[in-house]
Amino acid sequence: MNLKQFLSYLFPITIKEVSSEINKNLEVTWYNGNLVLDSKNTNFSYGNLQKVMQFGLKQIGKEKVSNASNVLILGVAGGSVIKTLRKDFQNKGKITGVELDEQTITIANEYFGLKTVENLEIVITDAEDFVKKTPEKYDLIIIDIFQDNYMPDFLFTEEFLEDVLKISHQNTSVFFNSIVTLSSDFERNYQFEKIARNLFSSVSKFSKIEGDNEIFILCV
Repeated sequence: MNLKQFLSYLFPITIKEVSSEINKNLEVTWYNGNLVLDSKNTNFSYGNLQKVMQFGLKQIGKEKVSNASNVLILGVAGGSVIKTLRKDFQNKGKITGVELDEQTITIANEYFGLKTVENLEIVITDAEDFVKKTPEKYDLIIIDIFQDNYMPDFLFTEEFLEDVLKISHQNTSVFFNSIVTLSSDFERNYQFEKIARNLFSSVSKFSKIEGDNEIFILCV
């Protein structure tokens, strides 16, 4: 354990700051002995977000997550969910990670060992466009897209969920992570849930996970 890592149990120690057109400011910080990636207003990878991911994947089921042979992640950031899939769920399938902000992938490779993960493909592109064009179908789809603490509007549309359905198998599970803090967020998620229930065979919602996160598990 280095000195900064040790001192981070007393107070956070930022070791890297990067400006980003998409996510404003990105920071790599030692916090409670672990490296985390934060944007200006929210935790991006590791930290509380990793706990959110672990919780959501457990709701899908360890066996199903472990056996998923073709996984799609929309929104990679520092790659904590990828490490969670490999380490906590022993998933050995192919993982495709789609990320718009190339800066986060550079950081993930340098500080979080993302480039050492086997059977992983990172695609730097817009997630909405990727979902429309990919010919692949996936067993597990994880949607965790934020630009700082803002979620793009397209995520909550019927068109986007229809496109997600087109790239799903009959037994695919979709993990959708959101943050709810304002009254407009509650209304947005209420409308999203109505759309999802019309398209998917089952929809489960989990609120106030690690604070303001609200998770949806959608089953085809």
